[in-house]
Amino acid sequence: MKGHIHILGICGTFMGGIALLARECGYRVTGSDANVYPPMSTQLRAAGIDLMEGYLPEHLQDTPDCVVVGNAMTRGNPAVEYMLNSGLPYTSGPQWLAENLLRDKWVLAVSGTHGKTSTSSLLAWILEYAGLAPGFLIGGVPANFGVSARAGTTDFFVVEADEYDTAFFDKRSKFLHYRPRTLAINNLEFDHADIFDDLAAIQRQFHHLLRCVPGEGLVIRPASSPAIDATLEMGCWTPVTTFGVGESSTADWRAQLLAQDGSRFRLHRQGEAALEVSWQQCGLHNVENALTAMAAARHVGVAPQVAAAALGEFGGVKRRQELLGRVNDIALYDDFAHHPTAIATTLQGMRARQPGGRLIAVIEPRSNTMRMGQHRAQLAASAAAADLVFWFQPPAMNWSLESVVEDSGVPAQLASDIDDLIERVVAEARPGDQVVIMSNGGFGGIHQKLLARLQKAHRHD
Repeated sequence: MKGHIHILGICGTFMGGIALLARECGYRVTGSDANVYPPMSTQLRAAGIDLMEGYLPEHLQDTPDCVVVGNAMTRGNPAVEYMLNSGLPYTSGPQWLAENLLRDKWVLAVSGTHGKTSTSSLLAWILEYAGLAPGFLIGGVPANFGVSARAGTTDFFVVEADEYDTAFFDKRSKFLHYRPRTLAINNLEFDHADIFDDLAAIQRQFHHLLRCVPGEGLVIRPASSPAIDATLEMGCWTPVTTFGVGESSTADWRAQLLAQDGSRFRLHRQGEAALEVSWQQCGLHNVENALTAMAAARHVGVAPQVAAAALGEFGGVKRRQELLGRVNDIALYDDFAHHPTAIATTLQGMRARQPGGRLIAVIEPRSNTMRMGQHRAQLAASAAAADLVFWFQPPAMNWSLESVVEDSGVPAQLASDIDDLIERVVAEARPGDQVVIMSNGGFGGIHQKLLARLQKAHRHD
């Protein structure tokens, strides 16, 4: 046993991944969280990790060798205050990862406002399919692996590189700890209004990240992105390759859509034969994610032909257009959409996948940035691809979604009670519909409640 670490905030996706990695590497791992619940609690306990409810000082009195502090922890938290008063050694999750796992690894980091989880999952699967047995830490659970993190058995490690801050004692972006050799920047928009004042503040953090990528590394970015252009103009010392979709794109990695929903596309690269890709994902954003993953995999020696074959066997990611069930030809999906752009691109992809049926969106604008009202002007338009939208007013939101409903170009309703919302959706849904629940949180358990209510309502149909 290498030692004992205790993780504060262990049931978050990132910190839960750190826990799994530490356990796999031979550490004794314990952890505390305010909410210990499945699926993360199940995954952690199955790995032999002792979980404790709440943040009690006594959780730390079986003195650990190190406390790993999640970024949701704040001063005033009883466990944090005990840790500081007792002089216990502590670190952040990203720093623990960097010092204990990423040292001497070829790190492939996937960053950007959207698509990090999907692209990281794609990249890890392509490397696995190619026999490279990578380690990974991803903010979701890829179906091909069934876990969000593993140490791997080779020098390659794929990490979802988040720009959110590291910990209460380290306000740098998490990704600055990772020192990637291969860096993907999917896109760049304003987000995380709770810690960033504007887009320029986010761009500065991305530029700090670019400063860490070696000259013999690679930066992968969209061919067209003024925000990324401006970031690279601050200084870039690394070769850059680009990706893009469409006939007019001049990108190094270019996709020509062969199916409107993105489930088939042709890859074009200068000096190489065109390559056709057929897979189960849909949406323009997922095609861009695939191009990014293929380009990153190529940097570590995986041929595009192998990557294309891997994409054909990619099973998706939990909570990313995940099919929860089908009842009387009503398909119910779960999606993590956390930002107006993510809502729009997901709905456009789902619309293209099934152009004949209706698309019903059930949306909880739950992210800190949306709760603060930063994106309120974009929300109504983000759902334009749906036929009907149910907006849910989160109890902690300090502004009303009534203006979003009023501005909607498609029929829209507002609900503030989960049970009432479920009844409204069940009354509206009919065979041939796609219903997608969009939230980056638990949404009051609506997913399984709505599925069960649909099954009851359509039992005799």
